[in-house]
Amino acid sequence: MLSKTLRRIAAFSLLLSPLISATAQTEVRTEQLRAELLAHAPDGVAPGKPLWLGLLLEHAPHWHTYWKNPGDSGLPTKLQWTLPPGLDVGEIDWPVPKRLPVGPLMNYGYEGRVLLPVRVQVPAGFDATSLSVQLQADWLVCKEVCLPQSGRFSLQLPSHAATSVNAALFDEAQRRLPQALPGTAATARIEGHDLVVDVKGLPAALQGKPLDFFPELPGILDNAAALQARWDGATWQVKAPLSPERDQSPPRLDAVLADGQGGGVQLGFEVAGPWPAPGTTPRRTPAIEHESPQATPAAGTADSPAFGLALLLALGGGMLLNLMPCVFPVLSLKLLGFVAHHGRRERVAAALAYTGGVLLSFVSLAALMLALRAGGQQLGWGFQLQSPAFVAALAVLFTVIGLNLAGQFEFRGVLPSSLAGLQLRHPLLDHALTGVLAVAVASPCTAPFMGASLGAAATLPTAQALSVFAVLGLGMALPYLAAAAWPGMARALPRPGAWMAQLRTLLAFPIFATVVWLLWVLGQQTGLDGAVALLGLLVALAFALWALASPTFQTSRRGARAGVALLAVVVLGLTLRWALPAWNEPAPASAGGTSATAGHGWEPWSTERVQALQAQGRPVFVDFTAAWCVTCQINKRGTLADATVLADFELHDVALLRADWTRRDAAIGAELARLGRSGVPVYALYPAGGGAPRLLTEVLSVGEVREALAALPGKP
Repeated sequence: MLSKTLRRIAAFSLLLSPLISATAQTEVRTEQLRAELLAHAPDGVAPGKPLWLGLLLEHAPHWHTYWKNPGDSGLPTKLQWTLPPGLDVGEIDWPVPKRLPVGPLMNYGYEGRVLLPVRVQVPAGFDATSLSVQLQADWLVCKEVCLPQSGRFSLQLPSHAATSVNAALFDEAQRRLPQALPGTAATARIEGHDLVVDVKGLPAALQGKPLDFFPELPGILDNAAALQARWDGATWQVKAPLSPERDQSPPRLDAVLADGQGGGVQLGFEVAGPWPAPGTTPRRTPAIEHESPQATPAAGTADSPAFGLALLLALGGGMLLNLMPCVFPVLSLKLLGFVAHHGRRERVAAALAYTGGVLLSFVSLAALMLALRAGGQQLGWGFQLQSPAFVAALAVLFTVIGLNLAGQFEFRGVLPSSLAGLQLRHPLLDHALTGVLAVAVASPCTAPFMGASLGAAATLPTAQALSVFAVLGLGMALPYLAAAAWPGMARALPRPGAWMAQLRTLLAFPIFATVVWLLWVLGQQTGLDGAVALLGLLVALAFALWALASPTFQTSRRGARAGVALLAVVVLGLTLRWALPAWNEPAPASAGGTSATAGHGWEPWSTERVQALQAQGRPVFVDFTAAWCVTCQINKRGTLADATVLADFELHDVALLRADWTRRDAAIGAELARLGRSGVPVYALYPAGGGAPRLLTEVLSVGEVREALAALPGKP
C-alpha cells in the first residue's frame, strides 16, 4: 500500500536523521518551522492538579506537518517523554486538522501555528521541589519536498509555583480539540464501495452548515476522492468512498467532524457491513483542490475551469498529434487521397468521412477504457497495445496495406465480388476507415498537452471525459478539414497522373517500416519466439495474397481457384495456430530493448524503491515508458541519452528508474493515476527527502531536463 509504505519510509528516515540539536533546550528552529516545549500548571505541580505539556509548532509559510492520520502520505509527529517515576503522560490531544492537497494526493495536517498538548497525571505523594521534563520529538515537515527533522527538549518546572504564562496557547488548543457532545450519535453502514455515516443530535449552531469529515484510522477511505455530504433535516449524512488499497474491515471507526471555525465534533460508531473484499474497490474521481467538503464534485460541470482547460488542451494535443512519427504512415495514405480528389465537394466529403472515423474511434476507445477502469483495471491511453494479439493484428493489417500500395495485389482481386463492389459504391467508407486506422496507429503516441488533458479526462464524469476524447479527435482531424475547405489548397495540389503510381509504391515503405516497429514491440512483450511467430504469419499472409491475386489464379478454372484458396487458408491457419501460444507468453527477463535496467545506471521502478532513495537523500528521475510508445523511444534515444543530461544526472546524484508499461502492470497504472496522467510517456523528478514530483513535458528537450535538475533544492 502506497500510503503505508510512505509512512514506513518516513519513519525510517526519522530514525536515521541527525538531531537538529544535541543539547537540551526548550526551542528548536529550522528554516521550515520553530518548535518549542511548553508547560501549563495553573495550580503548580501537585497530585490531582491539572498539568499540561505540549509541543508548539510554528510553520513557515506553505510548510506543514501531519495529523494522527496523515492521509495519503506523510507521518504524524511523535513525542517521546522522559519524566520522573510515577508520572503518567497521555497521548497527544490532536487538534482538528485541515485538508492539504498535494497533486493527486490528499493529506491531513497543520499549517501556521499549532500546539500539540498532552495531559500529565501527577501521582499521590509527589512532593519534589521541581519537575524535570525531557522530550524527544520527531516530525516530518513538507512543502514541495519533505524533510524529516527532530529535536531534544528539556524543561525544569517548579513544583509549588503556578506555571501559567502559556495559558492562552493551551486555551486556544482546547478550543481546537474535537469535543464529544452529549446527545450526538452517529451510525454507519457500507453501501457498495462507500462508507455512509449519518449523524444526529448536532447542535443547532452547526445545522445546515458545511462540515468536513476526517477518519482517524488510515487506509480505510479514499482520501483524495470527493465526499458527498448533505443535510436531511437535522441529520447530517456523508458518503465517503472506500480506499482501493484498503486491507482491513474494522467493525468500529472514529472520526472528527470539522466545523470550519477551528473546532470539531468527536465521533465513534459501529460499521454495519458487509464490507467489499479488499482489492475490489475501484479508484474514484479525485476532489478538486480546496473544494468545499459539503459539495459534490464540481469537476464534471460544463462550466468548470478544469473541464474547459481539458478541452482546450485536448484540441491542441490532437492537432499536434499529426506531427508525431507514429501518424506518418497514415499521413501518406491521406496524401494519396488529397491528390486523387480534385473537386472541392469531393475533398470536403472525404475530410468529413475521415473526421467521422477519427471521432468514432476516439470515443469508442475512450468508452472501453473508462468502462474497464470503472471495473478496477489500471488502464490508460494506448492500453490496447499492451495486448500482443492486438500488436500482431496491427502488423498484419499494415502488411496488407503495404503490399497493396506496392502493387502486389488489389483488394478487388482477392475479395468476394460483393465486398469488392462495396468500395466502389461507397467510396467515403474508405476515408472513414482511414480515420479508424489513424487512431489505431496514433494511440502509441502522446503529443504535447495530451498527457494533462487525458489525465484530467480520467477524473471527470463519463460524459465530460468522452467529450475530451472527442475534442482530441477533432483536433487530429482539424488540419484535414481546413485543407479540404480551403480553396488555395486545391490550386497547390499537383494534377493526377502516372507519377501517382510511383508515389503509391514509395509510400509502401513507411508502412513496412511500421511493421518492423510492431515486430520489435511484440518481441519486447513476448520475446524472440513471439516475434518469429509473427514473421512466419506475415510470410504466410504474403503468400496467400500473392497466390489469390496471381493472374494464373484469376484465369484458372473454378476448381483450381478453390484449391489455391484452400491452400492459402490452411497455411494461414497452421501458422496462426503456431503463433498464438507464443504471443500468450511474457518475454523472458533478459529480453532487451526497453528493459527497465537498460544502460546508464537505470534500474526497475517501484514505489518502494522511489521512497527508499528519497529517504537516503537522493533525488529520483522516473521514466514511465513502453515499447509501443513511439514518443517514449524518441526521448529515450535522444534527450535521455544525451551526454550532458547524463552528466547532470551524475552531478546531482539522481537515481534513474524506468517503469516499463509495455505489458499491463497495475502498479504502474495506479502510479500514473496518482500523478494525474492516463498514459505514457510521463517523466517525474522526485526531490530528495520526499515530496511531490515535478512532471516534465511529454516531448523532452535537453534544456528542460537540465533546468529541472538545476532547480533541485540543495544541489549545485
